[in-house]
Amino acid sequence: MAAMIHVHQFPCLSDNYGYLVHDTDSHETAAIDTPDGAEYLRQAELRGWRITQIWNTHWHPDHAGGNAAIKEATGCTITGPAEIEGKFPIDRIVAHGDPVMLGPVEASVIDVSGHTNGHIAYHLPSAGVAFVGDSVFALGCGRMFEGEPKQFWASLSRIKALPPETLLYCAHEYTASNAKFALHADPDNPALQAYAEEIAAKRAKDEWTVPTTLERELATNPFLRADDPAMMAKWGGAAPYETFAALRAAKDSF
Repeated sequence: MAAMIHVHQFPCLSDNYGYLVHDTDSHETAAIDTPDGAEYLRQAELRGWRITQIWNTHWHPDHAGGNAAIKEATGCTITGPAEIEGKFPIDRIVAHGDPVMLGPVEASVIDVSGHTNGHIAYHLPSAGVAFVGDSVFALGCGRMFEGEPKQFWASLSRIKALPPETLLYCAHEYTASNAKFALHADPDNPALQAYAEEIAAKRAKDEWTVPTTLERELATNPFLRADDPAMMAKWGGAAPYETFAALRAAKDSF
């Protein structure tokens, strides 16, 4: 990575991943979401890091529920979308295009609403990473709890526009179940077939499938391929967002 940051990944709750991002120059550490405040504090202590910031992606309790505990223990600054306010502690509200700094390392806020109406992601271009919460997963995307298909497709299009080598750090280990639906949605995709076999082998050994690369997701993730003519023909969408809507509805009942 060009930027001198370290990403420490660890499992928490039943299927979440926690992330601590540490800048080696300033010694600042950001917690990406807070599914389990106590576990985040324990992991930071094990690394010899002090959490100085929290970057929330959206308001769901398994992403912001540990804000108060970490704030109380560290006095950190909490940054996130407006939807956090009134639900969990927050100090700074950000929206699409706003910069967020971790020492000298800049992250850009991306509107990825759809799973929730205020969902954001954090892209660190100098490090080649993006923390995408529940907007997109390896071979999947978040359930559309609050948004609309056109909105969610616009969000995924913003992710699709990032450099293909970007590492996508999503928030859950859902990949094995996502692969089953992806094979149903796009059965003739050889890249997907190979990816699904790799995922099955990893999960059989209890290995993580996250992070993933955007390049791989562009080739295999049916939700990111909703603008592919073959997918549009198969799923009956006259526009990509209609194809996305059909895929999301099918996944919801799969």
